[in-house]
Order: sequence, then structure tokens, then C-alpha cells
Amino acid sequence: MRDLSRVLRPRSIAVLGSGWARNVIAQCTKMGFEGPVWPVHPTREEIGGVPCVAALADLPEVPDAVFVGVNRHATLGVIEELAAIGAGGAICFASGWREAGDAGLQEALVAAAGNMPILGPNCYGVINYLDGALLWPDEHGGRRVERGVALISQSSNIVINLTMQARGLPIAYVACLGNAAQVGLADLAAAVLADERVTALGLYIEGIADAPAFAALAEAARATGKGIVAIKAGKTEASRDAAASHTASLAGGGAPSSAFLRQAGVAEVTSPAELIETLKILHAHGPGLGRQLCSLSCSGGEAGLMADLAATVGVEFPPLGDGQRARLAAVLGPLVTLSNPLDYHTFIWGDLAKTTEVFTATLQGYDAGLFVIDPPRPDRCDPSSFEPALEAIEAAQKATGKPAFALASLPENFDETRAIAQMARGVVPLMGMETALSAVKAAQTVAGREGWRPWPVIAAKAPQMLNEAQAKARIKAAGIAVPTSVSAARLDGLIPDGMTPPFALKGLGFAHKTEAGAVRLNVSDPSAEAEMPGAEGYLLEEMVTGGVAEVILGARCDPVYGATLTLGLGGVAAELLADTVTLVLPVTRVEIAEALRELRLWPLLDGWRGAARADTEALINAALTLQEMLRGDPSLVEVEINPLILRQSGAVAVDAVIWEEI
Repeated sequence: MRDLSRVLRPRSIAVLGSGWARNVIAQCTKMGFEGPVWPVHPTREEIGGVPCVAALADLPEVPDAVFVGVNRHATLGVIEELAAIGAGGAICFASGWREAGDAGLQEALVAAAGNMPILGPNCYGVINYLDGALLWPDEHGGRRVERGVALISQSSNIVINLTMQARGLPIAYVACLGNAAQVGLADLAAAVLADERVTALGLYIEGIADAPAFAALAEAARATGKGIVAIKAGKTEASRDAAASHTASLAGGGAPSSAFLRQAGVAEVTSPAELIETLKILHAHGPGLGRQLCSLSCSGGEAGLMADLAATVGVEFPPLGDGQRARLAAVLGPLVTLSNPLDYHTFIWGDLAKTTEVFTATLQGYDAGLFVIDPPRPDRCDPSSFEPALEAIEAAQKATGKPAFALASLPENFDETRAIAQMARGVVPLMGMETALSAVKAAQTVAGREGWRPWPVIAAKAPQMLNEAQAKARIKAAGIAVPTSVSAARLDGLIPDGMTPPFALKGLGFAHKTEAGAVRLNVSDPSAEAEMPGAEGYLLEEMVTGGVAEVILGARCDPVYGATLTLGLGGVAAELLADTVTLVLPVTRVEIAEALRELRLWPLLDGWRGAARADTEALINAALTLQEMLRGDPSLVEVEINPLILRQSGAVAVDAVIWEEI
């Protein structure tokens, strides 16, 4: 791992180029960088009011960090020279490398750099708001801070927009990866998190090149009390072979990415606003926000909105305890309905002592509290009457040691000055009800299994599909029950000796037999059936009875995350229901059981309205069997069972497909 300390926290900076270099100099001056900034240009006497040197060899000393703002071909020579003189690192700003189809030029750049770290190419650079050091050629909206979060992005525009926030989030670092030719996401993230002044990490990710390294990074961050939250872009793109199986279709797009982030203990959000609000929570309180929440407001309308929005987001507000009710009743009196969310009315408005008691008594019984409060805009109104309630929120947090969030129903109802002041006092202002609840939900998910790493990625293969008879023989040998059957090349070869009708008749050689018309049910005499066009043979099975539910179960290699497991409600309507969960392997029995309970239709498996319960332990056993099949046989690319019929006791694989490298 390369040492990025000099390029992230430079004591001296050199800049090459003209217009871009002028911008870097201006930003360093504006932010109060105390070290020297040296422009390097062969013909100009000064850039941005700072005298130039003609060549790198003319610098008074070796620079810690260098912004290389020249064209891509000139960049190669500059990087080679910087590496030779022992510079601390460089930002390669120019575009036109691998992203433009010139992979060879990018490989030459990496070779020229040697052991010297480079960010990019096609990279905007780094902002260090802690020390005022900017290798950044554009505008930004940040300010100097003593501690704060780090932002790393694979999009320069996205991260520029994030710096323009007026929500009170203190930002310590901004860094772009560009093409990440040499320094990758995990290395850059580890380097910024190593700064003790960094409290949390926010990411905008377009791709993860090294999933095991990223998982290790996330675990190391949590161990030091620093949470990570990410936006993962590109989730709507269907996987390249989505038509090959139901599993591929259902687990395509963003399912593996979301599963990986969740299992690695990284909070995933979907918008820049949610990213900022979640980072504010992690900055102030670290990872591990509890799930037992209370909501307080002085309006029944606000309480109702919070309850409704919480239900859509998946945040829970458990009932008040008896002790809390007694304390609250003593202050609020008989006219206030005691519930969670709580509308405490305005009887105590302006009374700091009573408001503090109500807020503290409620918060004491929960992991964290959301206090809905919208101070009047200060340019047209007098917000002074809201100060006692705001002070009471802070007092309740101090008294209980529990996070107390001041929540404005609209983002603009906390101005930036107030938001910064509240953050400085340790009270996180959350902006917008739905965004705030989503951020709280995200902050609750920053947890992962210690030591978990995804399997290594196996090189891309050109698989072939086994027919159903072959696939079922494989899964039967692994320990998964299949129906009694007989197979033959022709219909007249199917002799069901010792088998009990009715039968299921299937044509072999189809990935999706139902769509191909290659499945006939309730067959009594296979010799009386017509041939199936395109069939490579036939399979006759006893039909399975006593089923409680049909599920789909699939394990497959993944080009980014090693391998995935997908399970959910199945049968011919599997894709129509789209009620599945995906996990990144390896997984445990407990993790599979927890994932099943995330299904929308989980109650159907668990005895909905007095119906029989499906044997979900049999499903879990089958899932673990598929995991071991993939683990033990590197030729396997995918194993799918759809449906696996769950009985009250046991499970039978009614259809199976295997893709393997032959």
C-alpha cells in the first residue's frame, strides 16, 4: 500500500499548467494554505501573481504534492520526473486515457509513476479543509474545519455539488478517484480515514474494483468508530446475462451491490441529500445507531406525518413505557394523549424546565429521539420563542447520553448558520422529514459480521447448461431431494416402472421450459403425449404433493463480488412477484434466516392467518448446500432451483438448472 500522507497533507505544492494552475493557486490562497505553492511553466514569469520556475529541476525543494494540469502526453514525462526526484504524489488532471479507449497510455502512466502515488488520471484532485491544502482547479463550497467527514467520489461534479451544501456538515477532505489507474478506492479511503481528525466517510461509487479490500476497509473503519455511507451508481443496468436464468434476472442490476454494502457494514443511500444527513449522524454519534426511536412534536399533524413516513421508510416508533407515561403525565396533564410519536401540544411552550423534563423523560426510554421543530425564518420573523425548545433538545441529549436530533420538516427551515452552530454543540440538525428518516434508517445499518470477506472473483467463463436430468442428479448427490423420475431420449423410452401418477413431463434442453411450452402436468400415460419441438430428450417425474409454498433458490458467480445467493418466492411467477433477497457469499445460517424475513411475502411462509408453516429450515439447508457446491467446484457458474417446493416438513427441488464450464 502506497503512502498517501504527503499528497493528502502536503507542506509544499507544485502546480503545472497555466489556467488550471492559476485556479489551484487561487484556491490555496483563499483557504489559507501556509506552505509554499510553486507554479512551474517553461515560458511564463508568473501565474496567479506567484513567480514561476521554468522546470521541476528549478524547484527550491522536492514538493510533497503536485497538480499536473498539462495534456496527457506531456503528463507522462512529468510523472516520470516527479517519481525520479522523490515527490510525495501527484494529481493527473488530463483526460483521454482508458476512458477514451487508450488503455496503453494509461498503463504507461502507471509505469512512469513507479512507487509514487498518483490520483487519476482524469481526476479533479484533493481538497484538505483541515490544513487548507487544495490541489483543486475549480470552485467548491467548503470551509476550514478542525474535524469532519471525508468525501471520496468517482464523479467530480457530484462531489463539487456536495461541497455546496448548507446543512452544517463539516467536511474535512474531498478527493476524486478519476480512472483510479494506480490508487484505488480502498487505498484512498484508508488513507483519509487514518487521519484522526476524520470522523466518517461518504462515497459516491460507480464501481468497486477490489471487493475483499473494500470489506476489510469498512471493518477497520468501524473498529475505530468511523462509519461509511455510500451512493452506488449504475444499479439499474441489467446484468449481461440476465436472460440466462431467473436468478440472473432477479439478482441483476443493483441487488449484488446493495447486498455487498450491507454485509460489509456500509450504509447505502440513494441521494446526495440522504448522504449528507447520514454523514451528519455518523460524524456526531459514530456507527451503531439504535433502532428504538421516539418522535416528539408540538403538533398532531407533524406527529401523524412522522408516523406515516416512518412506515414507508421502515423506521419504528415503539410504544412508551409505563414509567415514561407517568413522568410525562405529571408534566403534560390529562389533555395530552401519550403516544409515540408524541404530540406534546403547546401547554409547556416556552417553559424550559418543563420542556426539558418532557424531552428527557421520553428520550430516556429509547436509543435516539427525533424532535420535530421548524424555527421561523430569521429574515422575516422572530425565532426567539423557539429557543427554549431547542435548548431542551440539547439538554435531553446531555442528560440521557442518547442522540437527540432536531428535525426540520423542510430543509430550508434550518438556515446554515443555525445548522453549523447546532453541529458544534453536538446536536445534529436533520433537514426534511423523509430525508431525515431515511438517513436514520441508513445510520442503523452500519454494522457487519466481523471478519467477513466476499469470495475472490473467478475469471470469466464460457459456461454450458446441463439439462434438467443432469442438474438434478448433481443436486441430489449434494443432498437436496428431487422427485422420483425417469429420463429418455424419446417419449416412447419413458418407462415409469414403480412410479405413481400423476406425472410431470418435461422437455430437456430449455433454460425456461414453461415459456417454451416444454412442461405438461397431470400426465397419466407419457406414451400418449405428443413430441415437444426442440426437446433434446424427456424427463418424467412424479408430481410433488403436500406443498405449502414455492420458492426460488439460486447461487451464481459474480464478476465483482465473487458469488451471490438469491432466494425468495418462486415458481412460474418468480419474476412477476420479484420478491427475492440477494446475499453475497459466504453467508451463515443465521444470515439466511434473517434475509428470509425481509421478503414482502414472508408471512406466507410463516403460517399466514392460520395456514400451514413451510419448512424454512429445509430451505436454509438447501441454500447452504448450493453455497458448498459453488465453493467446492470451481467449474460451476450457476445453480438454480425453481421451484423448490416447501412442505410442512422437508423440501423437494422440482426444477433445476446448472451452468458450468465444460
